[in-house]
Amino acid sequence: MSRRIAVVSGGLRQPSSTRLLADRMAEAVERALREAGEDAVLDVVELRDHAQDLTAALLTGFATERLTSALETITTADGLVAVTPIFSGSYSGLFKNAVDVLEDGALEGMPVLMGATAGTARHSLALEHAVRPLFSYLRAITVPTAVFAATEDFGQAAGSTTGDVVPLGARIDRGARELAALVAGRPPRGAAGPRDPFALTVNFEDLLGG
Repeated sequence: MSRRIAVVSGGLRQPSSTRLLADRMAEAVERALREAGEDAVLDVVELRDHAQDLTAALLTGFATERLTSALETITTADGLVAVTPIFSGSYSGLFKNAVDVLEDGALEGMPVLMGATAGTARHSLALEHAVRPLFSYLRAITVPTAVFAATEDFGQAAGSTTGDVVPLGARIDRGARELAALVAGRPPRGAAGPRDPFALTVNFEDLLGG
């Protein structure tokens, strides 16, 4: 069975360390799903490309067709890899804007692997005190392992360790296996298609008939 994984990168620049981490995490999820007997389709949403549409949607309440398509890619996926840069101890404004335009309940029950980047490891706890509570509020299911990468982590050898610190590659693989375990075996999240908000919830013919 093919599983759709949405990969959301909140990086502001090109090239971006945030996108680099998102790609590495997505590739690890793809491998983990393959090991679990599932195929994976990776759909990348680069929030930088939708920055103006996100601002317009917040101001007007209406999303462009392009933004609507990107949001549907996220909300109908079987799993989500979400990576944000950390600014001033929390997720970026662009990342939060994307969350703010989602419909209520859009990510309910969604398995999520979180990631974050920053210039220094001093921001690593932002994943636990800011990003995880955000997804908990959205009623998403975050995996236990969150992946933080400081600038120095990208130059770290795959097998190297510093004291008790788990190397970046090992953290990515562990989080990927946790996400794959949640996604595998579940019915495809988008199988029934987007819910029609104007669809009748009561069959009036049956109601009137007795």
